[in-house]
Amino acid sequence: MAHRPATRLLADRRLWLMAAYGFVAGLPLPLSGFTFRLWLSEGGVSLAVIGLTANIGLAYSLKFLWAPLLDNAPPPGPLSRFGRRRGWLLAIQPLLVAAAVLLALSNPAVAPIPAVAAAALVAFLSASQDIVVDAWRIEVFPPRLQGAAMAAYVWGYRAALLISGAGAIKSADIVGWHGALLAVAALIALGPIVTLLAPEPRAAAERAVAGIASRLTTAVIEPLREFLARPGAGLILSFVALFKLGEAMAGVMTAPFYRSLGFDRAAIAVATGPFSLTATFVGIALGGWLVARLGVGRALLWTGWVQTAAMGMYLLLARSAGEHHVLYATVMTEAFAEGMADAAFITYLSGLCSVAFTATQYALLTSLAAIALRTVGGLSGFLAEGLGWTRFYALAMFAALPAMLLMLRLLRHYPPAEVARG
Repeated sequence: MAHRPATRLLADRRLWLMAAYGFVAGLPLPLSGFTFRLWLSEGGVSLAVIGLTANIGLAYSLKFLWAPLLDNAPPPGPLSRFGRRRGWLLAIQPLLVAAAVLLALSNPAVAPIPAVAAAALVAFLSASQDIVVDAWRIEVFPPRLQGAAMAAYVWGYRAALLISGAGAIKSADIVGWHGALLAVAALIALGPIVTLLAPEPRAAAERAVAGIASRLTTAVIEPLREFLARPGAGLILSFVALFKLGEAMAGVMTAPFYRSLGFDRAAIAVATGPFSLTATFVGIALGGWLVARLGVGRALLWTGWVQTAAMGMYLLLARSAGEHHVLYATVMTEAFAEGMADAAFITYLSGLCSVAFTATQYALLTSLAAIALRTVGGLSGFLAEGLGWTRFYALAMFAALPAMLLMLRLLRHYPPAEVARG
């Protein structure tokens, strides 16, 4: 049967476990992102240091490098009796909880370096957890249920982002930053419980162990070689790497930006919580409709220009200190434009993947797309300190233009339908 009734889907225990995995996977992300940067800004940490925290997220972009190890090597010691997937999760998840506790107990106002180190450890262990959870999903669910599994994961993930983002920021008003982040760490501790309740995939237990070097070649080198052999590959990769540049520069500094304008935690929590989430979902839906209506190339071009123009709201906000309605409008406009552009961009990246290397090429392309955020985005603090907020956000808008000019050339010479091979 191609589609299962909704009641049978809801009764599928694996889908509930998938949602739970999405929840525990989403909780750590703000701890090394927006929530962490807001805490740093309140502690008087310099904009330059806050900007450099964007480099913490390189773990999420480069996780494909150690994925072959987690995919092939047996779990350490006695954990191997739980199976390859569950064993590795039970090795990673307690360490992730410990790293989150270390972060919660740190004091960035007095000692920012230990706090940043703890956040980096959270990011690394969180990315490692993502690798194994993705493998568990692919091996546990048959192809006909992969869509439902991803939907369950995304809903759990989004709920977690709301809790460890806006929820933690608002809670800090009541119990302080240490208490709020310890509460998030306690929720992350649900991870091992979910893993103990989860079944071990049969495919993981039966698959023969390949050599790490061989696996790395298969996972990285062969898909990259195939992609680079295509006409226009360099131009395409340049566009993918630059598309998020303006957004990366702007987004990294939003937490200290909002604080410098006099907005308190409550206002920031409301803006970045339900308002932002709703606008993102609406933007994604409209972006998907535009792809179906206009085609992926034209939709990507239009949504990219909208995303660039939306950054102009930051310029308005820079001149509207303390005006809550401008803050809410800015966050919602940016979230809507980002969601719309992401829907078209993800569709474009998916179309670039060869049938023979779909998963690996998609992972490599998404990693490349995040490089701007994790590298150049780290310099945003230095730029904001030197230029001031208005000129900094004007520069962020300008930084988005090279990618849009590349897209015009791509549409003319290498339209999306002609890009992918295989």
